[in-house]
Amino acid sequence: MVLSRFWLAIFVSSILFVVVSLFTGNSYTLDFILNGQKDDPILVSEKYLEQIPAFVRDSIDLKEDKTMIVNRDLTNPDTTYVYKNKTVKIYSGVQKSDGLLPTCKSTLIDIIIPLIAYLAFFCGLMELLIVSGASEKLARFLSPMFTKVFPTVPKNHPSISYMTLNFAANFLGLDSAATPFGLKAMESLQELNVEKDKASDAQIMFMCLHASGLTLIPTSIIGYRAAANAANPADVMLPCIITSLIGTVAAFLIVGIRQKINFKSASLVLALMAIIAAIIGLLFYVNHLDLIGKNYFTSNLSGLMLIGIIGVTLIFSFIHEKKFVAQDTTMFDTFVEGANNGLKTGVKIFPYVLGMLVAISLFRNSGLFEIISNGIGFIFSSIGVSSEIINALPVALLRPFSSGGSRGFLLDSMSTFGADSLTGRLSSIFQCSAETTFYVIAVYFGSVNIKNTRYALTTMLLVDFICVIAAIFVASWFF
Repeated sequence: MVLSRFWLAIFVSSILFVVVSLFTGNSYTLDFILNGQKDDPILVSEKYLEQIPAFVRDSIDLKEDKTMIVNRDLTNPDTTYVYKNKTVKIYSGVQKSDGLLPTCKSTLIDIIIPLIAYLAFFCGLMELLIVSGASEKLARFLSPMFTKVFPTVPKNHPSISYMTLNFAANFLGLDSAATPFGLKAMESLQELNVEKDKASDAQIMFMCLHASGLTLIPTSIIGYRAAANAANPADVMLPCIITSLIGTVAAFLIVGIRQKINFKSASLVLALMAIIAAIIGLLFYVNHLDLIGKNYFTSNLSGLMLIGIIGVTLIFSFIHEKKFVAQDTTMFDTFVEGANNGLKTGVKIFPYVLGMLVAISLFRNSGLFEIISNGIGFIFSSIGVSSEIINALPVALLRPFSSGGSRGFLLDSMSTFGADSLTGRLSSIFQCSAETTFYVIAVYFGSVNIKNTRYALTTMLLVDFICVIAAIFVASWFF
């Protein structure tokens, strides 16, 4: 219900803002909101040739393409004059994201089709894990800890192995594998859910831990910083881990208190200590490497682990091939059956993703997000927050709505202020330490037709806020 209200509020407020802007003269056309594409110039006015400044008119007459660009400073976008069909079209600024109709197209082509491919492959692997008995063994091994965090999940339940694989994939930055594992976990947890259209406690805990974004190897962030010529692309690795760990602990505590989990459990404490010890040990190892060693290690660890998961799954299935024979099937047929289920899941979640991304597109292109962002920036500056931190805030504000949009702000901040500036580094931490909350909640709950997400959305947004505050303190401390 909360997600539905929030979605409706984004749509209605954006539409009202667009209509008011059009009739008050702040916007010249609605075409870019409906049909424009990201980074296209925005049409702000149209005049007759004699109505434009003389120097612009003279320049247009001298040019074959009848186009004149007036360069502005860094705080003001360039203005482009294009003479065509007896009028001069004036463009200023660029579009923040695709318009409504291109978003519909890109959602299917750029997001859903690749996602379906990932789902098909990894769901095929998971079917092998199920039939071979590997998931059962993994669940039995991890049950003592998971039953403390998810008290409503029975011991040795298959969802335990799926959640483990999801957390491991997220931990290693394997987004393409994390989503299929996570969706399978949600489906498995839904089997235990008594009220099928209402999120269970276990599903909420899983979603909040997943969205907290604990990442050990921020491979993509390191890649962006390397492309931006950072002196040490991996220098944000430790701040990213610390910030995302704070977010994960905050999510666990917030949801745990709400669900009255026993935090004094010995197995739970030992598990948390083991995770923290593993992180510290790996950080010590990475820290003693030189720059080339760090780049080599961080770029290969995630890929090696993914190959390892695939290899172990296939080898274990081959060793236990008799279980496939007992069910009158083969390893390949089992893989195909799982892949087919993944395909169906991808088709099922398409409307949920489409509805959310179109609303976000309208919200950004309406200009409402920019006003809110500027307002928050003004509040921060009024209480004495440095401009370097304020300049990174758009990444944090947009991250829950759009990964691509926040990534665009990240790249722009590194290009404008420098990859090794506080703004560039803080933007990197913002991008790494949070999840695309609205996309994730639409995909995961949509996959099992849950309409009432209860307190999941508010908790996830609260964790996002905690990560923003933690990132500011961690970045200020390190840099």
